[in-house]
Amino acid sequence: MTAIQICALISIVIAAGILYWVGYRGGLTDGKNEGYEEGYSDGYVLGRDEASAAYAASIKEMSDQCMRTELLLSREPQDRYTLLAIAEKLKLAADTFRAVRSESQATQALALREKALNMAALMDRFELKGEAA
Repeated sequence: MTAIQICALISIVIAAGILYWVGYRGGLTDGKNEGYEEGYSDGYVLGRDEASAAYAASIKEMSDQCMRTELLLSREPQDRYTLLAIAEKLKLAADTFRAVRSESQATQALALREKALNMAALMDRFELKGEAA
């Protein structure tokens, strides 16, 4: 091989290397940009879906709370008085059970009386808040 042919061969190899390197770097940059754009759009869609699900859950929770509030508002003051009357009857029942020496029944009657009194107290607090507003 002559010196010119050797120089031409070396320059062809160097040119092919430079061309390969430029193509590799350009493809790598394009791939990163495309991957970023696809990842961004996928993340955006995923975020919107999660927000939509959270919004639906929030609406359901709020509607349940509204339903419970409407249920409380539909209660009449007579319900509170009924619970207080039940509590008094349970106290009488507990005293009767004690008289016949049935402590377990007396204890159960007193526990039920406490629950009825607590329910009446909750209704009383709700009425006071409603009247103050």
